Amino acid sequence: METKLIKIESKKDFNKLTEAAEALADGALVAFPTETVYGLGANALNENAVSEIFKAKGRPSDNPLIVHIFDIGQVEMLAEEIKPCAKALMEKFWPGPLTVIVKRKECVPDCVTAGLDTVAIRMPSNEVAIKLLKLSGVPVAAPSANTSGKPSPTKASHVYSDLNGKIPYIIDGGASKVGLESTVIDTTEDEPKILRPGGITKKQIEEVIGSVLYDPALSDPSKTPKAPGMKYKHYAPKAELTVILGEKATEEAQKLCKVSMEENIKTGVICCENEEIFADFIIKCGNSAEKYAAGLFAALREMDDLGAERIYAVLPFDGDGIETAIRNRIFKAAAGRIVRC
Repeated sequence: METKLIKIESKKDFNKLTEAAEALADGALVAFPTETVYGLGANALNENAVSEIFKAKGRPSDNPLIVHIFDIGQVEMLAEEIKPCAKALMEKFWPGPLTVIVKRKECVPDCVTAGLDTVAIRMPSNEVAIKLLKLSGVPVAAPSANTSGKPSPTKASHVYSDLNGKIPYIIDGGASKVGLESTVIDTTEDEPKILRPGGITKKQIEEVIGSVLYDPALSDPSKTPKAPGMKYKHYAPKAELTVILGEKATEEAQKLCKVSMEENIKTGVICCENEEIFADFIIKCGNSAEKYAAGLFAALREMDDLGAERIYAVLPFDGDGIETAIRNRIFKAAAGRIVRC
């Protein structure tokens, strides 16, 4: 299959989206940018189209997908019940990086929801994504546009690397601004519950609807998560990744890098701008949690491209905002290799 790359540099290029949008509505797969990560979209009401997502990604079909919409009025097409708390969150944070889980209608195929009686819905804020969705006229199921298990794509080049020849269209809308997948909140139970942390924080949500819980599966690997994209190993680079936390994290990273390099292991470090660590490869992700989040997945992918065999990620942020989402993603990518010092 030939993959067509469509580059959008401004609103003047939006006319280029028509072909891909029409193909999307007719059942083709289209990778497109959002403010979180790039998504791999299919018409959410077309079972055959959705099944192609799992084939292209190599993703297990028992993993639910997020349905993307361009207008809050589309929720009624998909949802059997919209609780007041769900409506309040949609009105406050949409368009934006928040996914709301509600009870689904029968028109939503089982392959989208992994057989659950709920559906996850989001309205992205990325202008290219919104225009594509409007032109297609259909709700679009879209997980991240990568090979399953690899770091999520935040640039079109990442998508091309993983899916070239497997899908017909990739829309290049530039780098994702948030860089981590959306916050997912389940509003179907008595107490709203955050199933996946992301760009919208627990504090921001509680300011709108009051107290919310974290899903126990976030901290207990023995529990099965309910959120899209959280059931299996995710975000991992090819190299062995270790996360280093604490006040002396930089010092510890330097010691570990020295040992690795003495063993002739190609060693990489992901850190902030103001940290000086000697290694074969160094990628700096800014001095704020927001910049670190935006650059994390790209840094993991670049380390693979550079040929790193071992990676140390220095994580100096310990807040409870987007820092929670950073820890969630990077801890999963490290598969438990965490050094606290």
